[in-house]
Amino acid sequence: MSIFPTEWHRQESVLMAFPHEETDWADDLKAALTPFVRIASSIAWNQPLLLLCRDPEKVKAHFCDVRNITFLKIPFDDTWTRDYGPITVYEGGRRKFLDFTFNGWGGKFESAQDNAVTETLVKRGYLYGDYEKVDFVLEGGSIETDGKGTLLTTSRCLLNPNRNPGWSREAIEALLQKKLGVTRILWLDHGELEGDDTDAHIDTLARFTDTRTIAHVACDDPDDPHYEALAKMKAQLESFRTPEGEPYRLVPLPLPSPKHDDEGNRLPATYANFLITNHAVLLPTYRDPLDKTMTALFKRLFPGREIIPIDCLPLIRQGGSLHCSTMQIPTYYP
Repeated sequence: MSIFPTEWHRQESVLMAFPHEETDWADDLKAALTPFVRIASSIAWNQPLLLLCRDPEKVKAHFCDVRNITFLKIPFDDTWTRDYGPITVYEGGRRKFLDFTFNGWGGKFESAQDNAVTETLVKRGYLYGDYEKVDFVLEGGSIETDGKGTLLTTSRCLLNPNRNPGWSREAIEALLQKKLGVTRILWLDHGELEGDDTDAHIDTLARFTDTRTIAHVACDDPDDPHYEALAKMKAQLESFRTPEGEPYRLVPLPLPSPKHDDEGNRLPATYANFLITNHAVLLPTYRDPLDKTMTALFKRLFPGREIIPIDCLPLIRQGGSLHCSTMQIPTYYP
């Protein structure tokens, strides 16, 4: 029986990919480097970091302290390791890396090199554990677990025909229960951020902060195009129950004020895209008046961890944020 550990489970390392001239960051590479260096440095301050990069020696020059960073010359298409990195479970007391298919968020972007990253990491010995390639399209950002058998996801993504055409909800549930060891799946049917290429990844909308608490994106402006869908999402979250039959404690994460690119398109800014590490929570900020309020809120949500705000406005210009750019690797033993 597999166990799918939650993000606050003890981590061995975190996987990231450093942008270079042939990624989507090429037009504004200098601006992108600052948040990537800050995220990587904040992780490596207290735990190991695996950093995919095109030119390791060149990338090293961006860091003051590289003692906890392993620079890996492995090709990749994009920097969103959350979606093509390994999904780790425990099976029989051992760590197992599940290598689901990554198809560029439904064929929207080139993905062949990204899809090969997990297998390459295992074959080269950078990831130690059992390995299984799974013939099913699934991104890490599309699933969220409480570590106790509950999976939270969205129907807009997992049931999208651009992922696994012909698969029913029941068939997908059966596969995820078998591979991840989850016993129940909570499906959100509403909510999607403008500018989001992922077809409503759960890590842009709602996240477990403990086994009884879900932090979720909220909008209180009736004139905002997100208002109606997020209200329906909240109502659905209110209907969910813990395995013990109790309602979840829901913590709203207000949307920051609208952020736009140079063409006027709205960007998918969300405070739900945070990363939990062994000693800290890295919180995306957007040069918004709400940033300080959210930092204070997260200090209450995670009293045992340092809260590290990181300006992610440059990241959302490419459609992702902080959590999207990382994938945690749990320790070898449960």
